Amino acid sequence: GRGFAFRRKQKIERQYRKLLKKRRQVHSQQDDQFADTYPEHLKHLYLAEEEKLKKRRRTPEDSVSSEEKLNKAADVSRTCTFSPRSVGTQEKFKNKTSNQKAKEEYEKIKAEHARKKEEAEKRKQQREEAQRLYKKKKMEAFKILSKKTKKGQPNLNLQVEFLLQKIQQNT
Repeated sequence: GRGFAFRRKQKIERQYRKLLKKRRQVHSQQDDQFADTYPEHLKHLYLAEEEKLKKRRRTPEDSVSSEEKLNKAADVSRTCTFSPRSVGTQEKFKNKTSNQKAKEEYEKIKAEHARKKEEAEKRKQQREEAQRLYKKKKMEAFKILSKKTKKGQPNLNLQVEFLLQKIQQNT
């Protein structure tokens, strides 16, 4: 088989790979420390919201010339005591966050399910009522048609009367 030298070589390679992996993790943590990280499955929502906010910040300034922008920015930085970030957060509070949107969507779905459940319950009750009426009618017809004379013969007079009633109801 393979000797002790081969196993030693494999062990050293494993340790080296571990070391490289640790170094990569340390570098990636330092790089990502100041960057926004979003969960992969929600990333598109956050990025879309970020774009929307950027567009809203740009729209009032688009009509103003670049020189006026610089002058206004200088004036604002001198006169304002609050940070520019607080403006962004106020805008965020005006707009719905993804969590609020998700809650609203959940409420809509819940209401829709409740409405469907009520409709299904109504249909079920109507069906049961119709079945009950059908069985009642069927039972009455069966009683009339199954009547016998004293001698045990079927009562044809009742049967003919039943058929006559049926024809009159249909016309």
